[in-house]
Amino acid sequence: MATVEWGADGTPRSPRFDDIYRPAGHGLGQARHVFLGGCGLPHAWAAAPAWTILETGFGLGLNFLAAWRAWLDDTKRPRMLHFVSVEAWPVSAEDLLRSAADHDGLPPLARQLAAQWFGLLAGVHRFSFEHGRVLLTLAVGDVHDVLGRLAPFHADAVFLDGFEPQRNPAMWDAKVMKALARHARRGARVATWTVAGDVRRALAEAGFQVEKRDGLPPKRHCLHGTYDPPWQPKGSIKPVPVRPGRCAVIGGGLSGAAVAAALAQRGWSVAVHDAAAQPAAGASALPAGLMAPHQSPDDNLLSRLTRAGIRHTLQEAARLLGEGEDWARCGALELRIDDSRAPPHSDEAAAIWSRPAPAALKSEALLDASANAWWHEAAAWIRPAALVRAWLGEPGIEWRGGVGVQAIRRQDDVWWLDDTGPFDCVVVAAAHASAALLSGRLALHPVRGQVSWSDAEAPGLPPFPLNGNGHFLPRVPIGGKLAWLTGSTYGRGENDCSERQADHAANLQRLRVLAPRIAESLAPRFERGEVRAWAGVRCTSTDRRPLVGRIEEGLWVSTAMGSRGLTFASLCAQLLAARLHGEPLPLERKLADALDLARNPHPNPLPQAGEGASAATRPRGAL
Repeated sequence: MATVEWGADGTPRSPRFDDIYRPAGHGLGQARHVFLGGCGLPHAWAAAPAWTILETGFGLGLNFLAAWRAWLDDTKRPRMLHFVSVEAWPVSAEDLLRSAADHDGLPPLARQLAAQWFGLLAGVHRFSFEHGRVLLTLAVGDVHDVLGRLAPFHADAVFLDGFEPQRNPAMWDAKVMKALARHARRGARVATWTVAGDVRRALAEAGFQVEKRDGLPPKRHCLHGTYDPPWQPKGSIKPVPVRPGRCAVIGGGLSGAAVAAALAQRGWSVAVHDAAAQPAAGASALPAGLMAPHQSPDDNLLSRLTRAGIRHTLQEAARLLGEGEDWARCGALELRIDDSRAPPHSDEAAAIWSRPAPAALKSEALLDASANAWWHEAAAWIRPAALVRAWLGEPGIEWRGGVGVQAIRRQDDVWWLDDTGPFDCVVVAAAHASAALLSGRLALHPVRGQVSWSDAEAPGLPPFPLNGNGHFLPRVPIGGKLAWLTGSTYGRGENDCSERQADHAANLQRLRVLAPRIAESLAPRFERGEVRAWAGVRCTSTDRRPLVGRIEEGLWVSTAMGSRGLTFASLCAQLLAARLHGEPLPLERKLADALDLARNPHPNPLPQAGEGASAATRPRGAL
């Protein structure tokens, strides 16, 4: 976390670079005059379906807040505003709030930003505002490294900010300008407050045509211009011509509802089809689930993906659900059975995700002080069905329950579900039933799970969930009472949802390992048959990662969330929507590629009108 020193006159200074973030009282004025005005905003985005701004140097966030404020105040604003910013040293949430405090119209926006401003480890972080229509993608890391790790997208405007070129020359060198050019569409505007000769030459070499304009005092001049190289850039990104239309989503659980909401935010008319009469009838009917980050000594791909997914779902839960009723960010204590006693990161940003559990928390969990445990502050319990219903209640979404889809076919460049259509796009999110709908082109596996629970009063339980060998939720409101839940079993290849006494016994045994004292107090209830069961079937892929991406033109899939549907459904939905629209991705390229079906092509199309089913292709294997 960057240190900000505030002068007596309100000037914020960076001791790391021995330079000021902005002159006192000039932050919003500079953002509007130099950056918004220099890029012709808000006039330039009038009537555009979406607008993307790429920035170097997020700093105290005033450029983002000013752009967001301008978007709110403009009746001709684009439906979607994307703001992608690079920052090596994020400031604290308190400094963001202090910086915005004296600028009219910004404090309410800064408070929303500060509420999501946590756990900013190196990598890409996505923040969502205005019902998902204003998206901030913050890339934390060195600008040279981070720009190369972003997946391709087209920026409509480029803001060059940062400390003085003399103080931080690496931020302004030719390599950075060329990297920015690779993300700029031809005609994109560029603006910056510096007119340094080296910066102007680096911009010109990268294809930007720039000129001086009057600056904002105490600066005499600033720069603005256009990306218009006299050459054809090699490997230039072609804009994706997709426009919102009619989309059919197959599946009314977490995956399908999340996709429907993500596309409706972008203007699609979405019809969600499910064989069940009501939403969340499958695995998403779980009474309540625990969402906690995966922790690994080497901070592996799964660990990074779970942090990204949790951030997305927490934002959606806060936006849509009643805290304390349908969800709560309560934290969770994880008991470790291996010898790994410390998270791979030890800095302040990592602590909110995972840190060694203090003795006081172990005591509250009825564990010995010597127990090897971690504390995950950002963990939460959520009632999946409540989140599904909230997503499906978004404007532009139609629920079609009791409609079992038998076949998907393409005819005359549009899609049909049996005899229902036409649709411009179809997204299959039907858990393990997705494989049959896609003619066996995906390898999906059912996994049965049974949870044991009770709403009978149980005193002495800890105030937060436990996880490790299974999980234990101590106080979840269900049907007007506080219930506890524990489990779950993991029956590979099984799809029978009937109650099994053997699974109750297995859940109790897991609880004995996870929390012996809690298991001892609850064991008589298991023995007397006073514990209820919930069983459902999850869906997993061969490599146990979610499957999200394009099967063929207009046909997409988002499935195989396994036991992490709460963690991954929203992230995968936003990834799908971003790829469909050519937007900045919510993940760095390496993580996005790990989930992308395009890396595992399926050459055989689905049947056209009048054709039989296509032959199954090789299923996706390990990446």
